[in-house]
Amino acid sequence: MGVPEITLSSGDCRRMPVLGLGTAADPPVESKIIKHAVLEAIEVGYRHFDTACLYNSEEPLGEAIAEALDRGLIESRADLFITSKLWCSDAHPAHVLPALQKSLRNLKLGYIDLYLIHWPVSSKAGNYEYPIKKEDFIPMDFKSVWVSMEECQRLGLTKAIGVSNFSCEKLANVLANATIPPAVNQVEVNPCWQQKKLREYCKGNGIVVVAYAALGAVGTFYGTNNVMESEILKGVAKARGKTVPQVCLRWAYEQGIGVLVKSFNQSRMKQNLEIFNWELSEEESKKISEIPQSRACLGKDYTSPNGPYNTIEELWDGEL
Repeated sequence: MGVPEITLSSGDCRRMPVLGLGTAADPPVESKIIKHAVLEAIEVGYRHFDTACLYNSEEPLGEAIAEALDRGLIESRADLFITSKLWCSDAHPAHVLPALQKSLRNLKLGYIDLYLIHWPVSSKAGNYEYPIKKEDFIPMDFKSVWVSMEECQRLGLTKAIGVSNFSCEKLANVLANATIPPAVNQVEVNPCWQQKKLREYCKGNGIVVVAYAALGAVGTFYGTNNVMESEILKGVAKARGKTVPQVCLRWAYEQGIGVLVKSFNQSRMKQNLEIFNWELSEEESKKISEIPQSRACLGKDYTSPNGPYNTIEELWDGEL
C-alpha cells in the first residue's frame, strides 16, 4: 500500500507523503550510513526525506537520490519530496537565497520541495555551529527573512516554504506580513506532547503540521522515554497486535498531520509504513487523548541571557 499524501495549501498545491524519513542522526553517523539508509528506505517505499544544513546529511541524501535514479528505484526526481532547512546563522535577508543554493549544491538537485526556517531566531552570520554561542543570538527580522523565503519559492528553487519550531504567536508574526503563507510548521508532536492548540491554529490558517520526535526521539540528547514507555500506548499496541511506534504513527496520521520517523533499520522502516490499513477505535483514541502532556524538546540551547529569548517560556510563548 502506498503512502497517502497531504496537499500543501501554498505554492503549487504540492502533495507531500504523510510519512517521511528524517536524516538527523544523533549521535552523528558516517555519511555512508545515511546514504545506505536512504536507499533502503526508497526500496521499501519511502518517498519523503527530511534534511537540513545543520544535519550534515544533505550530501549523502543527494548521493542516494542519484544512485536511486541510476538503479531505477525511482523513475524521476519528481517521485520524491525533499525538505531542507535554513540554519539560524543564515536567517538574515541577504543570506537566505545563498543558503538554499548551497543546500541545492550539496543535494545535487535543481530544486527542493519544501524549505523551512529551522528555528525562530537568527545568529551571527557565517558561524555554522551547534550549540550557538549565547552572545551570537540575534532577534529574527521575521518580515524581511520571510520576504527572502518567498523569493526562493518564486525563483522555483523550492516548491513550498514553511517554518519549524514556531509557536502560534510567532506564526502570527509571519502571517501578518506574508504574501505566500507558510505551507508547513514542523514541530514536536507525539501522544505525550499533542500540541492541540498549535494544531488547531495551524489548521485554521491552512498550515500543515509535520511532526518530529513522533516517538519521543529516544536516544537523542533531548529525547524522552515517556512515549515508548507509556502504559496506555503499550496497552493499545498489545491489544491490537501492533508495536508502540505503529500506534504512535497511526495516531499522528489520524490527526491529519505529516510525520517524520528516524530509523535507519530496514525492518523497522517497513514496520513504520504498516499503519495505513487499520484504525484506532474511538475508545483507544480517547485513552491516548488523556495521556499526561510534557514537551521533550525544550529548546534551551536557543535561549540566552542576552536575548532575544531569555527563557523557554519566551521561546515557546508559554506553549509549555
